[in-house]
Amino acid sequence: MIDEIAPDVYDITTQTRPGGGRFRVYLFDGETPTLFDTGFEETTDRIVDAVEELRVDPERLIITHGDHDHIDGFDALVDAVDLETWVPEQTDVSDLRNDPDYRYTEGDSIGEFDAVHLPGHRADNHALVDESRGIAVLGDAAFGSDRRGLPAGYLVPPPAAFSEDVHEAELALQKLLAYDFDAALVFHGSSVPEDAREILASYVDFPEPS
Repeated sequence: MIDEIAPDVYDITTQTRPGGGRFRVYLFDGETPTLFDTGFEETTDRIVDAVEELRVDPERLIITHGDHDHIDGFDALVDAVDLETWVPEQTDVSDLRNDPDYRYTEGDSIGEFDAVHLPGHRADNHALVDESRGIAVLGDAAFGSDRRGLPAGYLVPPPAAFSEDVHEAELALQKLLAYDFDAALVFHGSSVPEDAREILASYVDFPEPS
């Protein structure tokens, strides 16, 4: 399944699970067409089929963090598509056959994307923000609220069951408010296509008890 969630920005479903679970990657078309994350190795063909259907030739791959559903297909995708690869400095790449072309972290820019280190879910988790398009790719810094059984349209920290430090994950979200974006793209649950920064600010800037 392919959804164009913003002009030339595509949400590609690689796998669904019973109960609403969904694994996905994102493709940004533009001067340097860019994929975000890889899904699992066994679903690589779905990404290849999707980019062929879209008639977009990805040139760059950015990994947000090293969880299996985000990096497991790295080698298979690199073998199938000629890609410049970027992986966070904090990510363990010892299991990869193909060395990343570049490592990145907080404050680095990858083309139009600014890297924001947001640990908590995992120590290597990063968001990538394209302020020119007003879009933030959050990695697993946040989930769509509907993945936690709440109404869609909001962002929540990743659940403690899947996080190294959920308290750190929540506090890290404050860093995103330094950036200007309208849409927030998540890998679990529904993305927030409009007013995402304001929605996040209303969560993060919760008033202190009087």
